[in-house]
Amino acid sequence: MQFFLLGLAALVLALFAISGFTRANPAAMARQMRLAGGALALGASAIFLVRGMAGPAALLGMLGSWLLGWSGRAPAGWGGSSPKSSGQTSTVTTEHLAMELDHDSGAMSGRVLKGMFAGRNLDSLKPAEVALLWHDCRFVDPQSAQLLEAYLDRIHPSWREDVSRGEREMRDHDGRMQPDEAYEILGLSPGASDEEIRRAHRDLMLKLHPDRGGSTYLAAQVNEAKDVLLNQR
Repeated sequence: MQFFLLGLAALVLALFAISGFTRANPAAMARQMRLAGGALALGASAIFLVRGMAGPAALLGMLGSWLLGWSGRAPAGWGGSSPKSSGQTSTVTTEHLAMELDHDSGAMSGRVLKGMFAGRNLDSLKPAEVALLWHDCRFVDPQSAQLLEAYLDRIHPSWREDVSRGEREMRDHDGRMQPDEAYEILGLSPGASDEEIRRAHRDLMLKLHPDRGGSTYLAAQVNEAKDVLLNQR
């Protein structure tokens, strides 16, 4: 019940802020927009928390608190009770990630805990590599996937379109992988023999298999590439 009331209060705050837009001066409007964003973030955080999605709830709660300029205690369950000061950060940990939010700038950073990029900082990865990590997390670790979505939205806002375009380019209109793309994935030239296809598949799977810290998504692509090339014979 307390989370429902928190979400309701957030919506009311947002409506009050929006109602004053038309008569506010620029400075007041900017402040109201910040308050509305903070209220909505807290409302969404409450909804995620009720649904058991602690990672996104924590991140949205941090963002909402920062936008509202709260300097008191952190929301229950999100850790921390000391007054907010310049340079303060908050962290949230999931199966694949340890994420950090800077209260002053709203910037997000993090470290990969599991998978083929384990031990690396997110800011050392290219957007395409972060998207690959998102592919691996979106079914097995939804909390990490949602944090990665928020991170990618900040550093590369067009990432969803880029991912969709790349997937369309590698498949025909029926959604099947093209042979040319299959050869490229396996690192082979068109006309490679069945034995060369199987050997390339085996070598790549030794590097990419999830049980060896590889990528679930890439391993699936390698398997599909082998099937496409062998079945066309």
